Amino acid sequence: MSDNKGKLYLLPTPIGDNDIFASIPVYNKTIIDTIRVFVVEEIRTARRFLRKLNPDFPIDDCRFYILNEHTLSSIDLSSILRLAIEGESIGVLSEAGLPCVADPGSDLVLLAQQKDITVVPLVGPSSITMTLMASGLCGQQFAFHGYLPANKSELIDKVHKLEQSSRLQRQTQLFIETPYRNNQVFDALLTVCKANTLLCIACNINQNEEYIKTKTIMQWKQCPQPQLHKKPTVFALLAEK
Repeated sequence: MSDNKGKLYLLPTPIGDNDIFASIPVYNKTIIDTIRVFVVEEIRTARRFLRKLNPDFPIDDCRFYILNEHTLSSIDLSSILRLAIEGESIGVLSEAGLPCVADPGSDLVLLAQQKDITVVPLVGPSSITMTLMASGLCGQQFAFHGYLPANKSELIDKVHKLEQSSRLQRQTQLFIETPYRNNQVFDALLTVCKANTLLCIACNINQNEEYIKTKTIMQWKQCPQPQLHKKPTVFALLAEK
């Protein structure tokens, strides 16, 4: 019977170092306290989160399955979900933010949907949506592109296409980069984009040193450059017609 199945809970984790309950609702803790099977990106990070959420959490009673870019091709998702079919609820934890959003997990969720296992997304922080909220850019039409190419010529070409697409569709374009390449992306944006294109830089979201500013490309060129190196950053641009 479907009613006897466990559920697949998608469990957000903090994206900053502030008090955990500043971004994770207390309700989430009541759910997590009942779960003993977790699918995680990295066990050490998951254990640290569970201990911070509840110092008395019985971690030694839990089973952890690692799902990341290194294990995706080898992990047996069906065997994990068999536990839910047998009545055990499962929690999916990303390293930071929302599972399945710019993070692994979607393959597991799709298989759960196909097996008629109830999937429950819990509320939590998303640097992508928080950037969009705070940017002032178009929130009716937007697209997230993940990581941009590392190769310089490919990066330049991609930025040009993103700006062109934004202009034609009146669509906000959001993307991220490995923190140590943030400055290269920022330089490419200043080089390629037109003077009146709007660019939002959202850095260290939900942390004490949070920095979110929206300016035109011309204004960015004329002001002191933000310090982005090795800091988690989301970029958003909107090209004017």
